[in-house]
Amino acid sequence: MGTDIPKQFLPLNGKPILMHTIERFHTYDPAMQIVLVLPSDQQTYWQQLCAQHAFSLPYVVADGGETRFHSVLNGLKKVAPTVSLVGVHDGVRPFVSTDVIARCYDEAARTEAVIPVIDVFETVRHLLPDGSSETVPRNEYKLVQTPQVFSAKLLREAYQQPFSEQFTDDASVVEALGHPITLVPGNRENIKITTPNDLLS
Repeated sequence: MGTDIPKQFLPLNGKPILMHTIERFHTYDPAMQIVLVLPSDQQTYWQQLCAQHAFSLPYVVADGGETRFHSVLNGLKKVAPTVSLVGVHDGVRPFVSTDVIARCYDEAARTEAVIPVIDVFETVRHLLPDGSSETVPRNEYKLVQTPQVFSAKLLREAYQQPFSEQFTDDASVVEALGHPITLVPGNRENIKITTPNDLLS
């Protein structure tokens, strides 16, 4: 983002992006347990932001890990044992719709492993070993979003596996157990804020 401030703390409509994200899930279900995974060296700053913005929605903090895998593993340790479904969401996706959240949780109650996806509209090319490239049929691909929602038992079992570089998201960790992943429609606005231009819309 070109700033010294981690992107989840950058302002969006007057308050940090991360607060908007938490509010989306609280709106979906005020009783939902929210576990916020943050690097330990960012937690004091986050507490200062909460005080500054009078942000008082309930959540539990877990320490971030070396990788996404380890961060999720730390977060899982804070999830109450009575919870049956766990959703993992990127803190910098504040535009997820409550309809998509509901769709993911409802389907996960049936199939145990769900991710939201959207269609690929752009042309996609595959880079070949010889340096050339070829167009691939975009109708055979989907773009993956979050929240990725799973049976808590299944997700805990998946995260008992040793870390692998192939684990790019939670679905890939669960897939490594041989469990199928169900796809549901996401919302195109549910972007992962990565560049300054993402804040302009």
